[in-house]
Amino acid sequence: MQNELRHNCGLCVAHTLENVYSMIESLQHRGREATGIAAIGDSRIDVIKWKGPVNRFDIVDLHNIFPSTNYHTYMAHVRYATRGRKDKILEDAHPHVIGGKKIERGSHIIIQDCDIAGVHNGQVGSEYFGGVDKSLLITGCDTEALLYYYQEKGAKEILKQIPLSYTMAIADKRIRDVIVLRDRTGIKPGVLGLMDGKYGVSSEDVAYLKKGGEFIKDLEPGVIYYLDSKGGYRKEMVISPRLAYCFFEYNYIAHVNSIINGVSVRRVRELLGEQLANEFHFEDADFVTYLPRCPKVAARKYAIEKKLPFIPTLYKMRGERAFQGSTSDERKNSIEQNLFLIPDFKNKLPGKKVISIDDSQIRGNNSKRERELLYEEAGTETVYHINYTPPIGIIGKDGIPRGCMFGVDMPPDDDFIARGRTSDDISEIMNMPTYFISVEGMLSVFEKLGLPINHLCTYCIGGKNPAI
Repeated sequence: MQNELRHNCGLCVAHTLENVYSMIESLQHRGREATGIAAIGDSRIDVIKWKGPVNRFDIVDLHNIFPSTNYHTYMAHVRYATRGRKDKILEDAHPHVIGGKKIERGSHIIIQDCDIAGVHNGQVGSEYFGGVDKSLLITGCDTEALLYYYQEKGAKEILKQIPLSYTMAIADKRIRDVIVLRDRTGIKPGVLGLMDGKYGVSSEDVAYLKKGGEFIKDLEPGVIYYLDSKGGYRKEMVISPRLAYCFFEYNYIAHVNSIINGVSVRRVRELLGEQLANEFHFEDADFVTYLPRCPKVAARKYAIEKKLPFIPTLYKMRGERAFQGSTSDERKNSIEQNLFLIPDFKNKLPGKKVISIDDSQIRGNNSKRERELLYEEAGTETVYHINYTPPIGIIGKDGIPRGCMFGVDMPPDDDFIARGRTSDDISEIMNMPTYFISVEGMLSVFEKLGLPINHLCTYCIGGKNPAI
């Protein structure tokens, strides 16, 4: 599985089809390549998976496939994959299942009467599946392997024996409750919420808040939650937490209005903009802009701190994230067909010196497009490109190439623009002055908000491996 499916996704569990559909649509920013829903009844589990975003399949027709009288609980998932099989998008999409009768429809798959179904956000290394019979696996995906591990050993053994990385929901025909697990590190987010008087879970609280539900609390790491068919729940502590929250959830992945592990994503980004203002000053700058859309909050704060105008200069047609493309060509096309110069600035930028705030540079694709638009199309004199995430994918002091093996699209063998390069080297490659917040500066933001350094996973920027 080392070179197979890696993903960062969104999931939710609710008690009506309308709620699970609207909630997973609120998590579309976490994945757009495939969508899936499992419908859970007293004696059966049925699944549908389709290519593309949530709204590609109309909920009116989902009601015809899943009559409400047959089911009491629903699980849903949105996925982006970085190393899945491009010709097998639906097979690799969630929910993964054991058993069931598969009906192929080209653009979608229906699987009826499954024994077990599961949705998962995270990534589990193949070293944890030594006892799983590989001949049973259809996809080779870590989620499918987790289901077979669960079938053989149970949910408690998953939490005890596998340290990370998963927030996962499992429906099992042998039991009435839906089981939800969050690993001991809490590296992937998960929340408990209330919708129409019934408890469920979601990757982020925004899925509840957008739809008039109520956020109750973050899922506790090392705990099993049992969601019953009537909308109640109980929990069981299995193993003590060893926290390693993913800082990149706050910097980039999560919705700006989410609160994760008790900390506001918006507030993190505001303080990152403030920290950038402490670390970088350019006397000749005319105004501050940003690379849409994630860095907007930080850029506005930077502008306030520096008493400079804040002026958006670029726009996106769609909210999709090129970062989630499965191949380099797909990511490139997403950027070129989605990111543009606001027409009013065609003749207003020649001679101007601009500070542009970005969340991070992984492969450099977005900033290359930014350079093309601001320099070549608009004639800007200088763009100071500043990232509020330190260089990702470097080689650590221990000599180990960094990246992410825990569920974010940054595998250690990726083509990181920062690997083996200084800011000056990157500036030369980009033909644009490029800067990065210091590791200490970024971490000071989290400490100010109550997240100590030893509660964060910083592996991708040179920190320790949270699995060790």
